[in-house]
Amino acid sequence: MNLSDPSRRSQRLRIGMILLIVAGGLITLWDRYRGWKESSQDVFILAAASRYQIHPALIKAVVWRESGFDPKARGSKGELGLMQLMPGTADEWARAERVALHFDRQMLDPSLNTRAGAWYLRKLSQRYRNTDNPLRYTLADYNAGRANVLKWAKGAAATNSAAFVDAIGFPSTRDYVLQIEKRYLRYRETFPPKPKR
Repeated sequence: MNLSDPSRRSQRLRIGMILLIVAGGLITLWDRYRGWKESSQDVFILAAASRYQIHPALIKAVVWRESGFDPKARGSKGELGLMQLMPGTADEWARAERVALHFDRQMLDPSLNTRAGAWYLRKLSQRYRNTDNPLRYTLADYNAGRANVLKWAKGAAATNSAAFVDAIGFPSTRDYVLQIEKRYLRYRETFPPKPKR
């Protein structure tokens, strides 16, 4: 019988416990970081939501999907900022709001980016008021553009959002719409936070 076996088992058990504690600590740190990051842009989101009468949970869900809450995010097709705005969209907002715009610099400002993005979401949502769920059409338009939405919104899909989602011709856009809708419903439960009494 080897006398060192129990001590080896004991040492392995201690190492296992230490690793378990370290892993638990890392998971806790990661969870806190993620929570901090998800709330890091709330002040800009709330201001834009108030200004353009869009539910802040929707703006937050779009920011989550578009940029992961990174105000300096840059897309592969020239999109910028939290809401990944294209130059044409930003220019349209700037003209409507009479704002002088230097796209590359100002669209990385989280306040201006969320304002322009919220304005654009409101504009798109007004196009689809005669549907059973304007949100799905709005998100598809935000992601793939009006021309594609018009292609997909034929027959029952013109007003029935379930049929519309089935008709979306780009799997990435279908995922985009459904992921943001799910995240929006989740955020609505806690965002904006209720005032403390």
